[in-house]
Amino acid sequence: MFTITQITIVMAHDVGAESILRGTLILGLMWTGWAGYAWLGNMASAHSGPMRNLVLTAMAAMFVLALSIPEAFHDADGGLDGPLVVACCYLIFRALHLWMYWTLSAADPLMRTQLTRFAPAVLTGTVLMFCAAGTHGAAQTWLWFSALAADFVGLAVGGARGWQLRSTSHFSERHGQIIIIALGESILAIGVAVRGDAISWPVIGASVLGLLVATALWWIYFDITARQAEHRLQSEPTDTRARLARNAYSVLHLPMVLGIVLTALGLKKVVRYAGTGESHTLTDPLDGFTLLALLGGIILYLLAHAAFRSVMNVGTYQGRLFAVGALTLLWIIGPHVPGYTTLILVAATMATVITAESVTHADQRTLLADS
Repeated sequence: MFTITQITIVMAHDVGAESILRGTLILGLMWTGWAGYAWLGNMASAHSGPMRNLVLTAMAAMFVLALSIPEAFHDADGGLDGPLVVACCYLIFRALHLWMYWTLSAADPLMRTQLTRFAPAVLTGTVLMFCAAGTHGAAQTWLWFSALAADFVGLAVGGARGWQLRSTSHFSERHGQIIIIALGESILAIGVAVRGDAISWPVIGASVLGLLVATALWWIYFDITARQAEHRLQSEPTDTRARLARNAYSVLHLPMVLGIVLTALGLKKVVRYAGTGESHTLTDPLDGFTLLALLGGIILYLLAHAAFRSVMNVGTYQGRLFAVGALTLLWIIGPHVPGYTTLILVAATMATVITAESVTHADQRTLLADS
């Protein structure tokens, strides 16, 4: 959760195209590490001595990286070189991931072959991160983008043959926990937004509406979809299970998490309008990038969620696609609508979706409860 908080801070510091892009790149590179360790944890227990020590070392590297996120692109005065610290920590936790996998696959030639195909992408991404640490501006951003692209190209070119998925429940649960952590950040952002302000009806109203939006995002994933997807993954033949898990979880959960982070940023800014220390008020329209974060974040989440359901072959809910259309329309008219009205309409749209689905899909919920 700390990492996502740090990323949101980077985006919120000076909300604009550059901060959102760079926050997205940081999240993407952190995600490749999280996803890699989710696969590793599914293969072996972290409780054995050597494995436990290596995992703790990797966790320490990831924590220091998270501490350094505000300096990932701009080194602060004094202390260590922030971008270089980020690159070193990235090298450590990615190298340890490959080393642990290599050790565990000693008796599995197929996995060893897969690791040799995947390692060049990790090496390329790490080298690009060190190159980025020595540059500034657009060149630095492009190098970060190239490092992230190297990871996903490596996933695509390497394929899924050789990876093992021993516990589908553990794997799906780990990804669900990341969704919960991201949603927790959206709720935390609401509280932080008005910290130090006097409690008032506008603050209460905006906060409750923001909480309703966050709750709707939770409901959309966990009410039915998470359980359907877990059952679907479990029933997938062993030969194709790794590919399905890679596409649905390792790839499509990233835009879902990004959508939640952007929504948290938007909610933080909108609720801030209700505070007494802000130059804007809720009668003012939301500025362009606040609209982008709030509405674009929810739309991205819903579209990625629809793609996830499609890849898992568990059906598509039409109501959510109608919600995407309604939110897109609201995005268009948003610059001409008071911010409080926009927040009310967003909350009403999400509440309508989950209320309708609680009725129309009650039978699916019953079947999952009985299974």
